[in-house]
Amino acid sequence: MIVWLNGTHGAGKTTTSALVQELIPGSRVLDAEKVGETLMDIRPGLPATDNFQHWPPWRQLVVETAWRVLGYVGGTLVVPMTVLVERYWREISDGLAAHAIPVRHMLLHADQETLRTRIEDDAVMGFSTFRMAHLEPYRAAYDGWLGAEAEVVDTTRLSPAEVARRVVDAVGGGDRT
Repeated sequence: MIVWLNGTHGAGKTTTSALVQELIPGSRVLDAEKVGETLMDIRPGLPATDNFQHWPPWRQLVVETAWRVLGYVGGTLVVPMTVLVERYWREISDGLAAHAIPVRHMLLHADQETLRTRIEDDAVMGFSTFRMAHLEPYRAAYDGWLGAEAEVVDTTRLSPAEVARRVVDAVGGGDRT
């Protein structure tokens, strides 16, 4: 199974993915951003874009990587990755379905003010104009397709541990100790 943690920057995907992985025996975290970083390292570069998700090979390689890893080790993959373009999500989810991989699409959501504060006050990554620039596209995706497509976990007033527990409870996995 794949537990896909979607949400914009500041929603808590990276933190939550590590905590979910600890709670679900035999699970692993697959950072799909690393697939994008690999594509960005190709020389000469691929066609210019402001986001590696616009490259069709990224979406295809995420599906292929997840399928191959699950075929090799089994278990659950936790994938913390923002996908705001519905067509891209459909391509990924359809590709995973073609490999008979069940996906739980969890959306870590917070209100815009909370997200801005988290991005501004991020002690690990620091302030990022890139992350701030994605708040409006996130809001549009949430209001358009994403809020209805995914299982929403509102992270606004929850600790990371509480968010992880809600995700694990929703997907029916984990150690209850």
